[in-house]
Amino acid sequence: MHLLSRFGPRVSTALILLATQGVSQTVPAPNLDLNSLGEVTLAGDFDAISVYSSLGQQQGHSSNGTQSILSQLPTGAFDYLWSTDASIQAMCPLVLQDGTISGLVVGGNFTSIGGVAARSCAMLNVTTRQIEALSGLQGTVSALYCDQETETVYVGGAFEAGNSTNAIAYKSGSWSSLPFAGFDAPVTSITKAPNGHIVFGGSFTGLGNVTSTSVHNAQTQVINLASASISAQGNTTSAGLGDPRNVVCPSNSSDGTSTFLFADNTPGSWRADLAFGFEPTKLRLWNTNQDGRGTKTWRFTALPIDGIMNLTYTDPETGDTAYCDARCPLAQNASQPYQDFYFVNLVGMNSFTIDVSEWYGDGAGFDGIELFQNDIFAYAIEAFNEPTCETSDVRSEATATGPWYTTPSRQSVSDYLTVVVGPTTVNTTSIVFEPDVQKSGNYSIIVYTPGCIQDSSCSARAIVNVSGTLTEGGNQAFDTQLFQTNNFDKYDQVYQGHVDAASSSFRPSVTITPSGLQTDQLIVASRLRFGLISSTGGLNGLFDYNPNSDLVDMDFSQSAINNAGTELHSNAHVLALTTQDDTIYAAGRFSDDTFENIMAFHKNNATSLPGGGLNAPVNALYSLDDFLYVGGNFTDTNQGGVDGLNNVAAYQFSKNAWVSLGAGLDGPVEAVVPLKMNISQSSSETVVAFSGSFTQIQRSGSAPAERANGLAIWVPSKNAWLQSLNIPKEALVGQLYAATFLPNNTWLGAGTLGSLGLAMSGAAGVRSQSGQVALQQLPITITPNSVSTSSTSSRKRAVTAAQDLTGVNTGAYYSSHGQNVTVFAGHFSATATNGSTIENLMFLNGSNNNLVIGAPPGLDSNSTIKSIALSGDLLLAGGQITGRVGDTNINGLVLYDMNAAEFRAIQPASLEGPNVVVNAVTPLSGTSAVYVGGAFDQTSQGLPCPCVCMYDTATSQWNTVGTELQGNVSALFWTSSSTLLAAGNLSVANNQTFLAKYDTHHQTWTAVSNPGIPGPVTAFCPATDNADHMWVAGTANNGSTFLLEIDGDNTRPVVNAFSTGTTIHGLQIMPLSKDHKSTPLLDDDRALLVTGQLNITDFGNAAAALYNGTDMTPLILASTLDGNPGSISQVFTSKTNNLKSSHRGHSKGITVLVALCAALGTVFLIILLGIILNRIQRRRAGYKTVPSVPYADKNSNIHRVPPEALLGHLGSKQPGAPTV
Repeated sequence: MHLLSRFGPRVSTALILLATQGVSQTVPAPNLDLNSLGEVTLAGDFDAISVYSSLGQQQGHSSNGTQSILSQLPTGAFDYLWSTDASIQAMCPLVLQDGTISGLVVGGNFTSIGGVAARSCAMLNVTTRQIEALSGLQGTVSALYCDQETETVYVGGAFEAGNSTNAIAYKSGSWSSLPFAGFDAPVTSITKAPNGHIVFGGSFTGLGNVTSTSVHNAQTQVINLASASISAQGNTTSAGLGDPRNVVCPSNSSDGTSTFLFADNTPGSWRADLAFGFEPTKLRLWNTNQDGRGTKTWRFTALPIDGIMNLTYTDPETGDTAYCDARCPLAQNASQPYQDFYFVNLVGMNSFTIDVSEWYGDGAGFDGIELFQNDIFAYAIEAFNEPTCETSDVRSEATATGPWYTTPSRQSVSDYLTVVVGPTTVNTTSIVFEPDVQKSGNYSIIVYTPGCIQDSSCSARAIVNVSGTLTEGGNQAFDTQLFQTNNFDKYDQVYQGHVDAASSSFRPSVTITPSGLQTDQLIVASRLRFGLISSTGGLNGLFDYNPNSDLVDMDFSQSAINNAGTELHSNAHVLALTTQDDTIYAAGRFSDDTFENIMAFHKNNATSLPGGGLNAPVNALYSLDDFLYVGGNFTDTNQGGVDGLNNVAAYQFSKNAWVSLGAGLDGPVEAVVPLKMNISQSSSETVVAFSGSFTQIQRSGSAPAERANGLAIWVPSKNAWLQSLNIPKEALVGQLYAATFLPNNTWLGAGTLGSLGLAMSGAAGVRSQSGQVALQQLPITITPNSVSTSSTSSRKRAVTAAQDLTGVNTGAYYSSHGQNVTVFAGHFSATATNGSTIENLMFLNGSNNNLVIGAPPGLDSNSTIKSIALSGDLLLAGGQITGRVGDTNINGLVLYDMNAAEFRAIQPASLEGPNVVVNAVTPLSGTSAVYVGGAFDQTSQGLPCPCVCMYDTATSQWNTVGTELQGNVSALFWTSSSTLLAAGNLSVANNQTFLAKYDTHHQTWTAVSNPGIPGPVTAFCPATDNADHMWVAGTANNGSTFLLEIDGDNTRPVVNAFSTGTTIHGLQIMPLSKDHKSTPLLDDDRALLVTGQLNITDFGNAAAALYNGTDMTPLILASTLDGNPGSISQVFTSKTNNLKSSHRGHSKGITVLVALCAALGTVFLIILLGIILNRIQRRRAGYKTVPSVPYADKNSNIHRVPPEALLGHLGSKQPGAPTV
């Protein structure tokens, strides 16, 4: 269905946009100094994670009906080049004969692309990224083929364009009708045959200009002029005859009640302005014969285009077909009350005038005016349906249930109905269309959806359900969904097949209802069309067109392709075509005695594939190397015997045999297209992307089933599905509907495909790299939210309101006794090295070949660990933990011996309360005391211990920590050896507070009053060692998220950083390798790391962000496999992040060293000053330097100045020099 055009010659790449160049602008490096923190790990609830590195980088995929044209970045992520408001179904590059690329042609049912109004088809300049709307098509483009040899784009689909339907060509900058004017039914595939012919595939049975049904005899519907605004110029003043509405419902009577006259001998005009658009095919005029008067010459002008229409009619005198435009004659014949005129061209309009220039007798007039259209329409606004004055027993109707109201057309072609649906009205709101189907046959049903820009409703629109009952027996019905998020008017074909005629006992009907996927939703309803498809045109889903001939050979038997189609059973649908070497492969929903849903054409012969084809419809084909990859709704070959062909298969050309792709998929495939991926480190390779309505890759042998929500990637080089390969890979979501390669092998794709990031679940390593942050996959296997053969998923999710965290919540590093163990704790499932399942507590032993083990049995699997701490060899884990270890019931806190790798024999008595949870575990350094905080009342031994309790690991006893504190503690921090700070939703002596301090000496709690905190604190981090400077976050009483900096008595909020939907789990001061701009909130070499599930203002979802005191910048993006935002609970490190002193000076060690140096320097200066002063005094006292006397008697010299004389008079004033 979605075809690729490939070109052999390689061309210069100078003018071609490379998918990895000039598209995204990188963001500044975060400059985190992670090296000072040792090993760093992110813990959270995610299945894919990435570093925010480029402006506009997004996580996930579109789910609102929009699609994008994608290129691929070197990281494996996708860059969104252009986006559309609806689906893209085909694309191909138009390469000229000289090798230059004219542009990328894109087709679908979109109404805008890149913000430019472009309906169904557009040409995109891959160098300048300019958009050229290829206007003129009304409908959907399903297939494209760009032919370099003729520089022509062949376009197929379900559309009208000029005088062509469903097929047309684009060449030399304009549309060019094909010689056969298209087809009578949609085209879904196009390819080029080895002989240069163009082969069309679809559901058609005849050519556009050769059908067995004449337009003069086609099924018609009256256009309702009764609801129009009718006016005239030059009308008569005669009583009752000058009203232009007289002729709206002609009656064939001659009493003058249906006569309208112009003034005698005066030209005039009659005008109708309708509130809806239409395309008339026939005009019926009743000429008046009032007293010999009558209209003789006239013209029909369409508005608003102001175009005079070309018409044909039967000359009443000769019986020949005649043509007219500006001067059309109208016969005056009493035996023939009306005359029919047929429009040569289908032209859309909502108003028209009939200008009369000549008349019979004294003046002109009419006895009736009627317009007809060939297709059957049903309008949501009942007044637009067929007039009630028609004699037909059955007319088109619409019945709306609910508070619908009329919305003016504005830029739309018709007024329409609108309704706002809420939770209480979602099941009672609907609109039912019942068209006037006059004869049974094959019909194409198209639903028209008004654009959302004109009424500013884009953000409120979503998906609607569209269902239909089309035959009296009920065996022909459909049920589908449509997005209503289109910017401009959109047309969707929702059904093609048999419809019974309306009768007194049965009415075909189509119903639109809310999908219920959104709590509040705005729905619009305009109209739908039933278009009759000819069934005797001599074709059956295939047509071989020779572009070198201006004449179409109507002897279809001369072409093996045309002839093969006619040999198929009726109503064949050819959905996919592709050419490999000298063979054409056609697939779809068809059969005969030889072919079943797929066949080949080789050297003008139609041949069957092995096994007689496949046993159910094929929707898509793509050939790569030695294989033809096939997707559809089949389970085996037609003859059976090939296992594993569940909805996907590969036909191997060299062996002429079917090959299974594992065991296939569990649902139908709609598209098969190529994708470039980095499977190995050396280079990228082409893989095959299957998109459809499946949920998993089937289990095959020892390979388990893998989740694949609508997207599965087959890697030919590995002969395996990407999801099952144990290699670093991107986590992809969404679907890929079309793809192509530019001549330089640059890949471009279209769809809702998005990268969630690297496929990592629950935890990821982080390191610094040239100022940037790089992620590392850890040697652990935390189970993602994947498929399971049981009714429950293997990924654990929160099951109670208190258990509000899932995934890995926290972690720690243990390095005693020469070990290197990383601890992961939370609420998750993982796989141990021996293949066993780990629940909630996991250990990665880097000193033992990365051995992964879990805790011994004892804890309930639905436990959630929220906080852990190491005290020597003892790991203390707190949370919503229950179970039984040995003879002790566990509730809230459990102890694990890291050295022995088992639970401690003596466990704490369980905590008690309505919903026991321990949120914080904080040992007091240098002691055996461990303080825990959370929500609990007492121990199981009856010891009152509200909110905070102390457990002594030496005595294995709980101890009360005051009784004044009540509430729920979220964090604990030692500001000194005797002061403990608690944060949360608290009260001290019945006075509410969000911060409180405990004095261990006096054993009392004191509220820390701070009116600037607007609600309970759920995240806390100190910025200094005594927490005089701190950061807090939580949810305000009004429901908003707050983030505050508290510096002593100053409280400074961070405003407008987050939007609705933000939950902050963690805060941490991080060192920087490069200073940021000075700010009063943070030191220049520090930044605040915010983690959680963040909705950053003017950006969107992120799992971690850095705040530098001025800007909140996304750092880490995370997602779950279902595409929802992921979260990061904590960042834990192997080295302590040393906080600065309360004065933001140097650390304690540096301060002591500086003080010591200063003291020593001062002492030295005092001694030096004393020596200098003494020398000065001695010189003033007359001391002289004793000359050196060689070989003198040293002893005699000593006696010359007795020591006691010198020391005794040191510092005293001397009257004179001593006598020697």
